[in-house]
Amino acid sequence: MNRTFPTAGAASIMSMALLAGGAHAAVTPEACESSAFQINQHPAAASFDARAVWLGKRLLKWPGADAGAVFKLYYAANGTITAPAGGKAGGASGFITLERFTGTVPAAAAARFKYLADGPVLQVRESDADDVRALLRQQLVLVQEDAQGSVRAATRIQVAGALDDLYAAAAGLDKLGASVAANRTAFTLWAPTAQQAAVCIYNGPAKPTGSVYQMRFDDKTGTWSVALPGDLSGKYYKYAVDVPVDGAGIVRNMVTDPYSVSLSADSKRSYIGRLDAPRLKPAGWDAAPAPQTVKNPTDMVVYELHVRDFSINDGSVPSEHRGKYLAFTDTGSKGMQHLAALARSGLTDVHLLPVYDIGSVPETGCAVPAPFGAADGLAQQALVKETAQADCFNWGYDPYHYNAPEGSYATDPARAEVRVLEFRKMVDSLHKAGLRVGMDVVYNHTFKAGQDGKSVLDRIVPGYYHRLDAKGAVEQSTCCDNTATENLMMGKLMIDSVTLWATEYKIDSFRFDLMGHQPRAVMEQLQQKVNAAAGRQVQLLGEGWNFGEVADGARFVQASQLSLNGSGIGTFNDRTRDAVRGGSAGDAGEALFKRQGWINGLVYDPNAHAGQVPAAELSRAADLVRAGLAGSIRSYPLQTYDGQVKTLESIDYNGQPAGYAAEPGEVVNYVENHDNQTLFDIGVFKLPAGTSSQERARVQVLGMAVDAFSQGIAYYHAGIDVLRSKSLDRNSFNSGDWFNRLDWSYRDNYFGTGLPPEADNGKDYALIKPLLANAAFKPAPGDIAWTRDAFRDLLAVRASSTLFRLPSAAEIRRRLRFFNTGAQQIPTVAAAYLDGRGYEGAAFNGVAYFINVDKIGHTVADPQAVGKRMRLHPVFTAAGVADKRATQARFDSATGSYEIPPRTAVVFVED
Repeated sequence: MNRTFPTAGAASIMSMALLAGGAHAAVTPEACESSAFQINQHPAAASFDARAVWLGKRLLKWPGADAGAVFKLYYAANGTITAPAGGKAGGASGFITLERFTGTVPAAAAARFKYLADGPVLQVRESDADDVRALLRQQLVLVQEDAQGSVRAATRIQVAGALDDLYAAAAGLDKLGASVAANRTAFTLWAPTAQQAAVCIYNGPAKPTGSVYQMRFDDKTGTWSVALPGDLSGKYYKYAVDVPVDGAGIVRNMVTDPYSVSLSADSKRSYIGRLDAPRLKPAGWDAAPAPQTVKNPTDMVVYELHVRDFSINDGSVPSEHRGKYLAFTDTGSKGMQHLAALARSGLTDVHLLPVYDIGSVPETGCAVPAPFGAADGLAQQALVKETAQADCFNWGYDPYHYNAPEGSYATDPARAEVRVLEFRKMVDSLHKAGLRVGMDVVYNHTFKAGQDGKSVLDRIVPGYYHRLDAKGAVEQSTCCDNTATENLMMGKLMIDSVTLWATEYKIDSFRFDLMGHQPRAVMEQLQQKVNAAAGRQVQLLGEGWNFGEVADGARFVQASQLSLNGSGIGTFNDRTRDAVRGGSAGDAGEALFKRQGWINGLVYDPNAHAGQVPAAELSRAADLVRAGLAGSIRSYPLQTYDGQVKTLESIDYNGQPAGYAAEPGEVVNYVENHDNQTLFDIGVFKLPAGTSSQERARVQVLGMAVDAFSQGIAYYHAGIDVLRSKSLDRNSFNSGDWFNRLDWSYRDNYFGTGLPPEADNGKDYALIKPLLANAAFKPAPGDIAWTRDAFRDLLAVRASSTLFRLPSAAEIRRRLRFFNTGAQQIPTVAAAYLDGRGYEGAAFNGVAYFINVDKIGHTVADPQAVGKRMRLHPVFTAAGVADKRATQARFDSATGSYEIPPRTAVVFVED
């Protein structure tokens, strides 16, 4: 084997050495003008699956039959290998013969690659071991040959195991991307399989030509780097990276930096800048503290909000700020007044849907359609669909650059520094309003992979950053191109990114999309590192769903509901959600009507579609609600509807434990978020059609009360308190402003504004159309205002006492006691007592709370309340209390009985 693999040396592109024996064209200033990538495809370039897997720097596995074959690893610097079945391998620069490995695969590698099918383990010979780094910078094809040298099978090799083993030192790098110090600007790019790399520097975001500087390769870390004299802040850059790409030969990719801190409009170029520069900070930024409202995770009361939704429909916001970061700085606007009122009542956090750089929204020149039509018309969704890929709206679960703010929310996306400054102004304003700021992050997939023009990671290290299936294709169980955070440098990118947002933008907490696709170990490492960097506790929350190629620990111990037990990381509680709303998130067709929930009529108020439902179903749902009220902790004992006392982990929820967490900070309680229909819209399906608008509002408040009274973290979707409707849209991620509007003037909830987009809702149009046409479902402004005020009262109740947010399972077991349980329970009433004696911040000796979801009032007795002096919570006796019906609740000390009005949530306190 030829072991002459020189690396690049001088900073000047003109003196660049040729790499790996390839005939590489030098990167010229003209090449820097390329907006995407250049393919120098060889006519003989062939495409291969990637079935084999590197287990480490010398070991490989071939999943499949052995049959005594000879295994050869062919390499070619120009990517021209061919290996036709039954023929001879050709187009290679050479090959090495691999040995069968008969030892024990190292434990870490065996565990990491446990999912691979059986097959021979192969080993690079000791004499060839030093060449593996150089081999990985060429096209490699592993060929199984018979004794005559004919090809039986050929495959590429998945590279992550080798790269992580060879370049483990890269995990300790402090600086990747562009960094500016005194009179010096450095660039560092991890690209261990690249044959050459250069950086193109531009004087502006759209200047046509750039200066080119060759980068030097570090054989220890796999990075390319160059340090240039001077502070280049305000300039822009891209990398030119030559990498082997299957089926294309050697490709020169002109690509932005995965560690970009900002970008030009539409992410065309990366920005050079110091985030500590005074001009990128609002006045007083460094000294301004975040609100100190959260001592324990369970103190969190979260409002999930989309930046554009917040203000695009708010006429009290200056037109140039609508849909932008700066709308949050207009403190006199109706939207900010709404948030400020929530903060005064007890809201602690606003969680922003994705605000990193996303790939699905044009940052300049996006369309703003103006739909119109009948309440049940098709015209609105047709126009939204027509402009969906060019309009200004998307939820943003389409990561393009993880470390840079999204440009469409900036007033001038063409200037990279503007989005940094305006993002910080948004955070600063929310902090000053008394609200901490959380951020929705999506490290489980990227917007694009492969050689797509909006792919970044895969065009720098092909085949590394994404999770691959048995043939080497990118897994897409998350919706899109799944990332592989189990791989060292993808895990590092996630950790570095979260740390940047927490330290440079003062983000207080993070909500991880599809967190179950991340390894628990990496999430715990992230928690430790971000806390240390920020000098404070940064709360991590996420979707702990268990599905896809990683399900049930197939590849690693996941950051999923059951696997995170004991980690302190919070996961969303689908048990309470489903019991309260009815059915499940995937329901469609008749199931949307038939599967009623605890608050909307299950058994006690059946709708016309419900049919005969066993009475036990209501009691079973009531027990699941009580489990949620107890924080869904595994160890809490509850008397269930069958008269038995069980720990919550022994109560069944669709084959899983109802109680799944070790501590309440690991549970996020919610009944509505951005996914699926809003709670109001679910009520349209499930409540009997004759339910009045006023009673629908009461049902909405009952759902919000379950969250308010539950132990754990309380999580609400923006607009739940104003009866938000999406005109029955089940998935409004790309439904435009029209189906995602909010009205902070409290006049309209936007129910009946047209049939929702056909792609996700069309199969149910026959069911949806008559509902939207029924004007009786639409709430009056008075119903909206009442719901708004009732929600604020619930927040005030939760904020009034630490008993509603106990920080440990031990305290919950000690202080929370349910009554009205067991076989004789009234299943439409949840009743509980919280013992406050000797507990800091309790404010009362005890608290009794009740949620009666029935259409009639009920009396429930607490034998331990006989002789006590219980009175209505001060919130419910205040002159401005929203729910006057709650003031009719009564307590009889002689019998320990409470009279609870219909469809009412109420609290009594013991002085």
